[in-house]
Amino acid sequence: MYVKNTEEILNHGERELRRDLINAIEAALIRVDPYDLTKRLVSLVDGQLRIGDNIFAINQLGKIRVIGAGKATYPIARAVEEILGKHLSDGFIIVKEDEARTLSRIKVVHAGHPLPSESGFKAAQEIVKICSSSEKEDLFLAAFTGGCSALMPFPADGVSLEDKREVTRLLLGSGATIREINSVRKHLSRTKGGGLAKTISPATIVNITVSDVIGDPLDCITDPTVIDSSTFTDAIGTLRKHDLWDSVPSSVKNRLANATPAQETLKEYGDLRVHSYIVASNVMAAEAARDYLKSREYDSQILTTSLEGESREVGYVLASIASEIAQNDRPMKKPAAYICAGETLVKVKEAMSQHGLGGPSQELAAAVALRLPMNHRVAGVFIDTDGSDGPTDLAGAIIDSQTMKHGEALHIDLNESLKKHDVSVALKRLGDAIVTGSTGTNVMDLAVVVVSR
Repeated sequence: MYVKNTEEILNHGERELRRDLINAIEAALIRVDPYDLTKRLVSLVDGQLRIGDNIFAINQLGKIRVIGAGKATYPIARAVEEILGKHLSDGFIIVKEDEARTLSRIKVVHAGHPLPSESGFKAAQEIVKICSSSEKEDLFLAAFTGGCSALMPFPADGVSLEDKREVTRLLLGSGATIREINSVRKHLSRTKGGGLAKTISPATIVNITVSDVIGDPLDCITDPTVIDSSTFTDAIGTLRKHDLWDSVPSSVKNRLANATPAQETLKEYGDLRVHSYIVASNVMAAEAARDYLKSREYDSQILTTSLEGESREVGYVLASIASEIAQNDRPMKKPAAYICAGETLVKVKEAMSQHGLGGPSQELAAAVALRLPMNHRVAGVFIDTDGSDGPTDLAGAIIDSQTMKHGEALHIDLNESLKKHDVSVALKRLGDAIVTGSTGTNVMDLAVVVVSR
């Protein structure tokens, strides 16, 4: 089981609905397990290495190496190591500091997230060193997944690691989308935006990754080893749009404003040999949750796999849909389940000097709880599929139409907690916080709401 505190979650509220929701989440996470999916993609039979529609003769390859960084990188690397065995020359991957796991042939190092750390910078230098020694016959299996931007920082000349940390901090609290954030980070880096692909040339690159961005754009998912669609102009535009241009360090402004065409990120592959495979996405997770709930005889529908917006506002909308179903049997008839996948965000004002702990999925849960009809049986679960929602050790939360009444009995003001961006403490006290630890996957956020008869 991914959910570690199931007993606590099921000992109050709408127990039957909560159990169905937990099982739906379990089904979703199993479906997007990168380890199993990589084993389906990659095989070694009779001296032939098959990766999707690519076939490589093992005896004609030079060194086979695994490189990568990210929240879903370890299970991909583990699967590849098991498949290739002695044929794997070596490898180097970077994971979050709380992932205490190792591999036999691939070195696993730990770094900071979501803000870049010195350990991540040192690890990035090691990866660049490995890539710089490539030969034409070599094969690099690249497992860059969500979180790699923070885990593998390699600032461009003139930009310090501390400056990179500061601009990342500002962007994360600004309400900028991940595409916008990455447009800035890629143009402050020596490895992002396809920079590492140029270093690896002339060897062949095969990207095996997991999508953590709406629409599955490769240059936002595994950007060190693919071409980039963003520009220096886009990076400047992002900072100006979110009123950050005057707040970022001067080195960042100098880098972006004075860039030359030669400093632009990779725009075409040319002679580079790059193949890419996305093994898991939020669509797959949403479909798995839907299928499970259908098996439980809910009218189960996926409303969107492109959910975006500020968590609180999105939560109010999701709650209004539940109310409409509960009262009028539309757009679905009870018992009903609707699934949304994507990525909401929390915007914390710089002027707000004090705020507590929370995350987008937790705030989404709190907002839905505030607006659910208490005279109907409704429940919802909201998680970040990587197991870490925002800067917390919680995956998300589960709430139902009894949550507000439960909160009143415990003297918990969920509305006030939401205003202060301090929902984690409240959700823990309610027994509604979800704990999974690292799930080994990362396909954004999942929201599932069920309405009973």
